[in-house]
Amino acid sequence: MSRRAWVQAACVAITLFMGVPLYLIALAALSSRESLNQFPLPLLPTDPSVETLSTFLDTTGIVPGFVNSLTVGIGTVLLSLLIGVPGGYAVARYAFRGRGPYQMFLLLTRALPIVVLSVPLARIFLNAGLYDTTYAVTLLHTALALPTTVLITAAIFVGVSREQEEAAMVFGASPLKAFLRVVVPQALPGIAAAAMFTFVLSWNEVLGATILTLNQRTLPAQVLTTLSDSPLAYRFAGGFALVLPAVVFIAIMRRYLLNMWGTTLR
Repeated sequence: MSRRAWVQAACVAITLFMGVPLYLIALAALSSRESLNQFPLPLLPTDPSVETLSTFLDTTGIVPGFVNSLTVGIGTVLLSLLIGVPGGYAVARYAFRGRGPYQMFLLLTRALPIVVLSVPLARIFLNAGLYDTTYAVTLLHTALALPTTVLITAAIFVGVSREQEEAAMVFGASPLKAFLRVVVPQALPGIAAAAMFTFVLSWNEVLGATILTLNQRTLPAQVLTTLSDSPLAYRFAGGFALVLPAVVFIAIMRRYLLNMWGTTLR
């Protein structure tokens, strides 16, 4: 078998590995409760129904949790890019002492479990008057996403021609204008990839949101507390409601994805 065939087979296997669980969750969420009790479970829709999903969405706190998740996710993306893109540009463009250890330190910050930080974070936000607000969760998710945002954008900026930026400044552009008009458009796919990673990280994070909120919980935190003792059908509906927005966001951003070596993913 040729190398190309092996690559295609590996791609199909990885796609099935990631896609089959999503399909099964969607199938269970959009099936009637009676069909879930059949054995063996059908792999094709036999009795489609949105009753379970509708009941789940009508549960107290689910729609506000969805709104809070969107607010926190979008705020985290904006704040992470606002801080991380200039940070990534500085790491890529300027040689300074300790740049290598600094990048390693950024990765090590993700090695600290959020459980260890739970009590100090709750105390800090209580003293600052931000406890049980979406602002606290946004700040936490931004801190979690910043290391990856800086490293991804730094790798992207390395692939952007320095000569074009210098040529723009020779013709009268300020460093800021050259960055915005020349560098950013070329790095936009990579910035979009960092935004996608940040949004998915924020959307799926549950422990920090559970610790820092009581009445303003995001959708994952609300689902965790609401469905802990619920029937299996409603758990599938909750999983489908959690997965669908992230999948839609990834589908929209897919054409902007750029890998770490600068080759556009088709």
